[in-house]
Amino acid sequence: MAQQRALPQSKETLLQSYNKRLKDDIKSIMDNFTEIIKTAKIEDETQVSRATQGEQDNYEMHVRAANIVRAGESLMKLVSDLKQFLILNDFPSVNEAIDQRNQQLRALQEECDRKLIALRDEISIDLYELEEEYYSSSSSLCEANDLPLCEAYWRLDLDTDSADGLSAPVLASPEPSAGPLQAAAPAHSHATGPGPTEHA
Repeated sequence: MAQQRALPQSKETLLQSYNKRLKDDIKSIMDNFTEIIKTAKIEDETQVSRATQGEQDNYEMHVRAANIVRAGESLMKLVSDLKQFLILNDFPSVNEAIDQRNQQLRALQEECDRKLIALRDEISIDLYELEEEYYSSSSSLCEANDLPLCEAYWRLDLDTDSADGLSAPVLASPEPSAGPLQAAAPAHSHATGPGPTEHA
């Protein structure tokens, strides 16, 4: 346990006043409660009538009960003042609580880091296996070469372009046949031309 430091004069005086309030309130509660118990005792007949004595005892009990309630409220106010004094002036306890909370948070951070590192390693292994499976399955697109996927698709595009270049002359091949078609057309017009002339 840490050695208590000497309090300033103002704080020492404040604590002494708190102690005096505590003792006074407890003494008030005990005295008033004792007097209420004494009042409940049945006494022998005196010069005062029983009705008058009963009213007097009733009034005294109400007054002393009110004193007990007031002393209890004073004790509650004293507790609140002590809490406030402790919060505002007990810096070692506050610092100790802060240090404990920091240690808990650091331990939680280290645990989270360990779990994240383990998760990263597992994901890396799974990704490596998936890449191996992916590239081994994509190698079937190539003919006999073990090429990467991008190069295989690049060669496939080149083959497609070369096939398009070869099919272009085949589409243009019907042009030589245009000559006979054009020659046949004048012959047909020449054959039908003399018909109207001879009829005339």
